Amino acid sequence: MTTVVELEIPADRLGLARTFDRVPAFEFRIGGVIGDSPPIVSTTGPDRHTVAQALEADPSVEVVANLRGKLRSGPGDETDAEHYLFRLAFDDGIKLFEQLVSEPGGAVLTARGRDGTWTMQLLFHDREAVSTCHELLETYDFGVEVRRVTGIDGLDRSRTPLTETQYETICTAHELGYFDVPRGITLEELAAELGVSHQALSERLRRGHAALISAELTDGLSPAAIDP
Repeated sequence: MTTVVELEIPADRLGLARTFDRVPAFEFRIGGVIGDSPPIVSTTGPDRHTVAQALEADPSVEVVANLRGKLRSGPGDETDAEHYLFRLAFDDGIKLFEQLVSEPGGAVLTARGRDGTWTMQLLFHDREAVSTCHELLETYDFGVEVRRVTGIDGLDRSRTPLTETQYETICTAHELGYFDVPRGITLEELAAELGVSHQALSERLRRGHAALISAELTDGLSPAAIDP
């Protein structure tokens, strides 16, 4: 059974601890796997200059790009804070974490942080993979505290930007290894499994990814109205 795990990890184990110390109001969000390419990170704080200075002085990250412009919080946020976007390259702590998650077949769904703590939402094929990952994280002393373990239906569907079809497609793609490196299934094989053309599947995946990225960057996690 596909399982979703939410856990907390101290920032001094993963990164950005110095930024939290310098800017207590600092918060951030990252959508999806961080991987080898520096991700775009949505941040909040007193102002862009203060956040940028703290990030540039933090030895756990490198500011690859300071993306100008501001985003307002969407309806899914509890505050009316402005969001500042940065492309950040993380050090080996987060890379090791992702390696340990992916080793038993897991994937990072979201990562966010506030008050000196990272909150990660992870997806696994089954409970055995969850146990294996937890043991690995304990072995490497990540200081993990598990907050919640649920089946895939335990996700708050009211806060996903995906349509039902997109949601089920992405879950199936993950379960069958489409997002693994190397891929466990080709686009054509996945399309056959879902009973659609590979062109239709490719478009569905692109729209689903676009919805997830847009939601993470704007924090506007309202359900989509159209199901392509």
